[in-house]
Formats: sequence, C-alpha cells, structure tokens
Amino acid sequence: MTLRSSVSAFPIARFARLAAGIAMLALPLGGCGAGALFDKFFAKEEAFVDEPADKLYNEGLYLMNSKRDAKAAVKKFDEVDRQHPYTDTARKSLLLSAYASYEAGDYDACIGSATRYVTLHPASPDSAYAQYLIAASHYDQIPDISRDQGRTERAISALEEVVRKYPSSEYAGAAKKKMEGAKDQLAGREMNIGRYYLDRRDYTGAINRFKSVVTQYQTTRHVEEALARLTESYMAIGIVDEASTAAAVLGHNFPDSRWYKDAYSLVKSGGREPTENKGSYISRAFKRVGLG
Repeated sequence: MTLRSSVSAFPIARFARLAAGIAMLALPLGGCGAGALFDKFFAKEEAFVDEPADKLYNEGLYLMNSKRDAKAAVKKFDEVDRQHPYTDTARKSLLLSAYASYEAGDYDACIGSATRYVTLHPASPDSAYAQYLIAASHYDQIPDISRDQGRTERAISALEEVVRKYPSSEYAGAAKKKMEGAKDQLAGREMNIGRYYLDRRDYTGAINRFKSVVTQYQTTRHVEEALARLTESYMAIGIVDEASTAAAVLGHNFPDSRWYKDAYSLVKSGGREPTENKGSYISRAFKRVGLG
C-alpha cells in the first residue's frame, strides 16, 4: 500500500458563531459599573477557525512516521475527517487513523475506523488493507486456549472476508496464514477440553471434542493427537471399528507420527489391525480436504 505523504492545499474555512438574543435580567449593580455589565453579557465569542486539511494530514504523518506519538497522530487524522469530510484527504486520513490506532495497540479504535472506511469506500484500492487491519486487530487479541475463544472466531470471520472479497490482493496470502494460526488455536481449545473429559473417563464428552478437531481442523498440528485420542476413547468403550479406523487414518496420513505408535499398540492390544472403514466420519473428513 502506498499513500502519498503530501496533499494539495485546501482553502481555510472560517465559521463565526451567531450571537443568540440575551434576555436582560434585573440584577443589582452593586459595585459593578454599567460598562462592565455590558461587556459581560455582550462580549463576542472568538470565531472557531478550521485548520487546512493538508496541515493536519502532514502533522499526523510526521507524528506517525517519527514514532513520536501514534495516539496524537490519530487525533490529527480524525480531525481531518471531522473538519474536511467527503474530501480525498479525509478518505486517506481515515485509513491512516486506523493504521495509527493499530500501531498504538488501540484495536477497538482501529476496527472502528477501518470498518467505517470499508463501508464508505468499498471500491477503493485500499479497502483490502482496511479489511486486513480489522482482521489483524482481532487476531492480535486472540486469548490463551484456557479462555473464551469468541475473539478467535471473529478473527477467522474477518480473515475469511479478506480472502473472499480480495482474493488477488497482497493481503490474501497473509490472511490465509493468520487463519491457520487462529484455527490451530480453536483446535487447541477443543483438545484441552477433550483431555479434561478423558482424564475423568467421560469418554463421550472426550470423543465429541476430538471429533470436532478431526472434522473441522484437519490441517492443524493437533489432528494427529486427536486421532490417537479417538482411538483411545473408542477402545475404552468397546467401539473397536471406529478405534481401528482412527488408527488407520492416522497411520496413513502421518506414518512417522509418535501418536501413531500409541494408536497402533492400542488397536493391537484388542486383537485387531488398524483398518479403515470408508463410511466412518473420520475417513470422510480426511477425504474432504484431500488427505487419506
């Protein structure tokens, strides 16, 4: 993304406030002179003077590029939009306000400005970048797997928007990489809960969690363990066919995995060889993504 560091000058707009009629109040004069009382009620307010758009814009650029004060830069860019709306300078300032907010770690402000940019300027060449800033702001706030993953889901949704709306943009590739990271986080959350259930011998609860990893997050680093845990859980409740399928799919796709050795031993201990049942959800899930 290339944004020009200078803009054409805009005329200075001056606004004078109109004085409203003042009702005269019957007040005791006391020691005040008549002239002082007149000045008190009829003193003129100073006119508010807008600053030129290019001055505000370049001051914001200076603050942002010099790393002096990103929040102060945001104020300058926001002021361009407030004082000179619907101008090309305001459009560029809105995007830079989003970027400066992101740099300052004010993700909510970034999301707000970038969302407004995408809404107001959907045909702009920089809309892809604005959408990416929204996604990156959510992504950078992804919490630990022990906490609620609502932010992670919002990050994935925003990243998918980048890929869907701007597939040929330079940000689509970066969005895909971040998406894999976010999905890995969700898979990790499912694995964490699944292990919890498994430790307490709640095999049905554990299977449901490991199943979600296998069916939704096959490309994450957690899938090998999920298949092994499914083998363990199914063997524990005597559903040997599914256990055998989980082990076979694991061995076929990840033959060198340490998890396969454990899964293979479990199935063998039940007097079976790992054999894939093509009708199993496990087999279908892997065929859907071109694995197996």
